[in-house]
Amino acid sequence: MTCYLLAGGGTAGHVNPLLAVADRLREVEPDSRVLVLGTAEGLESRLVPDRGYDLLTVAKVPFPRRPDKRALSFVPAFRGAIAAVRAMIEEHGVDVVVGFGGYVSTPAYIAARRARVPVVIHEANARPGLANRLGARFARSVGVAFAGTPLPRSILVGMPLRREIETLDRAASRAEAAAFFGLDAARPVLLVTGGSLGARRINRTIVDSGSLIVATGWQVLHVTGAQAEVGDPRLPDYRMIEYADRMDLALALADAAVSRAGAATVSECAALGIPSVYVPYPVGNGEQRFNAAEVVAAGGGILVDDAAFVPDWVGTELVSLLRDSERRAEMAAAAASVGHRDGTDRMVALIRG
Repeated sequence: MTCYLLAGGGTAGHVNPLLAVADRLREVEPDSRVLVLGTAEGLESRLVPDRGYDLLTVAKVPFPRRPDKRALSFVPAFRGAIAAVRAMIEEHGVDVVVGFGGYVSTPAYIAARRARVPVVIHEANARPGLANRLGARFARSVGVAFAGTPLPRSILVGMPLRREIETLDRAASRAEAAAFFGLDAARPVLLVTGGSLGARRINRTIVDSGSLIVATGWQVLHVTGAQAEVGDPRLPDYRMIEYADRMDLALALADAAVSRAGAATVSECAALGIPSVYVPYPVGNGEQRFNAAEVVAAGGGILVDDAAFVPDWVGTELVSLLRDSERRAEMAAAAASVGHRDGTDRMVALIRG
């Protein structure tokens, strides 16, 4: 019996591919054990136990950005996290550590190396984070979601997608999806989402432009995220929700999408052939622009700077796209041409070696 320790968490971008891999490992190796390493504060603290997995927690120890008091306490805290993870590895007889990036992955990689346990990494972003750049130096295998991701010895596997996404028949699910969200299956739907935490610019612009969009005959399904800072415009054909527990149905209903360019969102829209407008998060290391680069280059998406995504842009460019069915059909085919529906199986094959 093999014991796998899957490390990652914090946001849906880390948790969802981790859970997709965990589920597939459990399917193909029912006698093996799958444990998850995360923090007590992240999204994994709710989603992992709900999915039926044991969650082992370690303290969140972010790398210091500047030399201050927190930097002085980093070294002992980080050493403590490594020691805690190594003790977990030895206590549970872990055979393989699989990391998905984020705070908990770095101590997991170092602890695994010290315990002489192999490390396998999945990098979701086209521009890798610090944890995976470190771990990739000694990992047995590295799978990446996007071609050209600069990690040594990396193999393109695509994004591990949840079973309900990778097997989604959008046409067959449309009526159920429309009923679930209270929309009309016979009329086109624009899906708007900024991720689990929301996107201030996208939310504000879409709310302010709602009347322009519904005037085209389109319906809007607006998933605001937890930090919305906008009110429901209460327009006909406009549905605003904070979180979509059935994101598979939201994607089934989407004839076009507006979203951030998080790795999971880009991968899901490409895999399902959804023409999309991507508004990359303007803060950070710019990875979201790189995430969308391949699908945009193929013609399956449109990239818009955060500062440029304003009602004037919606009233001209987005409305023009919504009115052009031929262009959307071409974008859908282009997106699907670079998407991957088998990322979960390919990643699991890499892990099992």
